[in-house]
Amino acid sequence: MASPAPVRVLIVAHRTAATPLLLNAVRARATRSACMFTLLVPRTYWDPDTDETSATLELAIPLLDEAAGGHVEGLIGDSDPFIAVRDAVTRLSIDEIIVSTLPARVSHWLRRDLPRRLQQFGLPVTVVTAQQSERVISGAGPSAAG
Repeated sequence: MASPAPVRVLIVAHRTAATPLLLNAVRARATRSACMFTLLVPRTYWDPDTDETSATLELAIPLLDEAAGGHVEGLIGDSDPFIAVRDAVTRLSIDEIIVSTLPARVSHWLRRDLPRRLQQFGLPVTVVTAQQSERVISGAGPSAAG
């Protein structure tokens, strides 16, 4: 009897790609059944050469590998997170989506209702929202991603 194919899980994140809550969610998902993970980081609109996005992948992948208990693929997507996910779902035959966002107060993805919009693909969507820090950083501008 052949074992079922691993579930393909797409992790969509940017600034929160290596946060403890996301790592815990990946760890928990990996223990439920066999799965393969891909981290999709939408390219930032202000960084067309994707240097910042590449750095996010480079820093997050080893931590996600450890949490997943295996290799996590990395992918840079369109600057519009919805289009990036649509393209990945179509190309990679994704079975589930985990969206990792900044706290609601600063998340452009939540303001644009990304998690609900992704439900149109008919896949399970899990939302992991990073915890808001109590500290105030002087001069910090709003984040465009996550």
